[in-house]
Amino acid sequence: MSGIRKSYNDEFKKQTVKYIQEQTKTVAELAQELDIPAKTLHQWLGKYRQFPDEPVASAERVRELERQLLEKEKQLADMAEEMAIVKKAVHIFSNPKN
Repeated sequence: MSGIRKSYNDEFKKQTVKYIQEQTKTVAELAQELDIPAKTLHQWLGKYRQFPDEPVASAERVRELERQLLEKEKQLADMAEEMAIVKKAVHIFSNPKN
C-alpha cells in the first residue's frame, strides 16, 4: 500500500477548515468531496479550527435536538397524566367512608 502521499501547505489547510466549518455536511461527506481522508480533516480541524466560522447549527444537529425535544415532550405528557391519576387516587382514598 505505497500510494503517493500528498502534501498541503498551511494556507490550504486553513481554507479547507474554514470551508468545512461553513458547511452543514458531515466531515465524511466533505472528505469524499475533497478527496482527502476524513482522519486528516479531523486533524486539521483540531489544529486550525476557529469558532467564529462555525455555522449557527448544522442541519443534522437541529434534527437531533428536535428529536430529543419531542421525546422530552412525550415524557412530560406521560408524567402529567400519571400525576393526574395519582391525584385522583389520593382524593378517592383520603375521603373517610361514611
